Amino acid sequence: MGGLSLLAARVGADVPMEACCADGHRMATQHRDCSLPYASESKECRMVQEQCCHSQLEELHCAAGINLASDQDACVPPRGDNASLEAVFMKRCCHCCVLGRVAQARAQSCEPSLMIGYQCGMVFRACCVKGQETADFPPGDVGDLQDTAKVSEAEEEQEDPYLNDRCRGGGPCQQQCRDTGDEVVCSCFVGYQLLPDGVSCEDVNECITGSHSCRLGESCINTVGSFRCQRDSSCGTGYELTEDNNCKDIDECESGIHNCPPDFICQNTLGSFRCRPKLQCKSGFIQDALGSCIDINECQRYPGRLCGHKCENTPGSYHCSCSVGFRLSVDGRSCEDVNECQSSPCSQECANVYGSYQCYCRRGYQLSDVDGVTCEDIDECALPTGGHICSYRCINVPGSFQCSCPTSGYRLAPNGRNCQDIDECVTGIHNCSINETCFNIQGGFRCLAFECPENYRRSADTVRQEKTDTVRCIKSCRPADVACMRDPVHTISHTVISLPTFREFTRPEEIIFLRTVTPLYPANQADIIFDITEGNLRDSFDIIKRYMDGMTVGVVRQVRPIVGPFHAVLKLEMNYVVGGVVSHRNVVNVHIFVSEYWF
Repeated sequence: MGGLSLLAARVGADVPMEACCADGHRMATQHRDCSLPYASESKECRMVQEQCCHSQLEELHCAAGINLASDQDACVPPRGDNASLEAVFMKRCCHCCVLGRVAQARAQSCEPSLMIGYQCGMVFRACCVKGQETADFPPGDVGDLQDTAKVSEAEEEQEDPYLNDRCRGGGPCQQQCRDTGDEVVCSCFVGYQLLPDGVSCEDVNECITGSHSCRLGESCINTVGSFRCQRDSSCGTGYELTEDNNCKDIDECESGIHNCPPDFICQNTLGSFRCRPKLQCKSGFIQDALGSCIDINECQRYPGRLCGHKCENTPGSYHCSCSVGFRLSVDGRSCEDVNECQSSPCSQECANVYGSYQCYCRRGYQLSDVDGVTCEDIDECALPTGGHICSYRCINVPGSFQCSCPTSGYRLAPNGRNCQDIDECVTGIHNCSINETCFNIQGGFRCLAFECPENYRRSADTVRQEKTDTVRCIKSCRPADVACMRDPVHTISHTVISLPTFREFTRPEEIIFLRTVTPLYPANQADIIFDITEGNLRDSFDIIKRYMDGMTVGVVRQVRPIVGPFHAVLKLEMNYVVGGVVSHRNVVNVHIFVSEYWF
């Protein structure tokens, strides 16, 4: 009680603890539920309400348990619920009361063992003492009874640890008593409520207070300490009322109260029964109410469960069939794929697919759009990319194509698409004379005769390459030929080059490199000058000077595309100039051939 007093002081004067506790008691008494929301805005008041509600609820359940022990001597909840909180408290208090009554009947002490707990001990003693008080006293001298009472009272003052318990023997309360130390609090059993005098109890009319659990369609009837529910209407024909106030179907067939003739079978239904003829139909038929056999359509009744694909009803049975591309399996129900390719429906290749087949064609053929099974030849040469298949000419053949080259000067390359130039000079199929040099060009050859001019002789370092031939003539003056010696021309070279016809000309192409070594200690104002003096038709070529690895190089470039066939002679000069005077000159005659084809 001291703890609650401190809590009341913290709650404040506006919300006294007693009022909060009274609300908790009221909730337990009226609703039998302490989990409902509490309306107080004070947190401490809600705590007091909850604690007092639980305490009162336990006492109400305990009182119901004591009632149960007094009336029936059996601690079984009336509704058979053993798991709820109410049932647990009722059973515990019932057992404690039964133990107290047994102790009283056996003339044992009403003081319980401390091991059973305080609350159980209080119930034990209350039921035991109450039994002693209601027991019949044997006839005798009243004085002796008073003396005995005095002696017992004196002994009790010495031995009874509960001597100062004001609830002993029920105290001032009519039903339940609890000594809090500061005061005696009376309470009532479940189904009763405390009267304003604080000690008496009267029956609670649950039907008026609304604390009953009757369902819709049932009327609440109040009883002493409880209530019962009664149906407003009867269950109707074919049903019977059970003990728990529910309607249960009557099985007329099992109870034998049906009126079916001997050649009919009774079949129970909800609220009634049905008489069925005993005549049995064959498999696949069903019997109607008149005994006639009607075919069962196994296909509207079990759709999709009997046959893999198609189901057709037959009298007393059914038949399964399959879609195109499938055949009926051995079980007569499933469908398995048919391999159509075994019958060779395609002109070339066939691939079986689930429920059908697909025709394919070999390389160089395409599937006909008309029938989807015939393979037609593809004209590769007529395709948009046909111009890039062969370097010269494309010839279509069934299922493929062939490339051809010009009739002379070329042969088909190993890849079957490009044309390779035939080097007539190497193969020896040219017709050049002994005094002429055979020079190969794309698609043919040329017979060239280069003679060194007077005062020059042919050098032994003639260069022979795949695409170029170079004949070099070195100055060789006769003795006392001063004019020859003073001539700055030192060498005359004849170079032959075969150029392709560039179909896509995006930048200059370097074709000739004239190299000369710069003296280690060149004279003052010494320079090397490169120039094209003759043969530069339409300014298709130019020459630039470049320095590479200590050498001065004159690079001849083709700066414009040339459409063949074409033959030009470029005369190039390389002059070594000292002090503005040419001291040394090399002349290079470049014969340029442009072939008609280049592959």
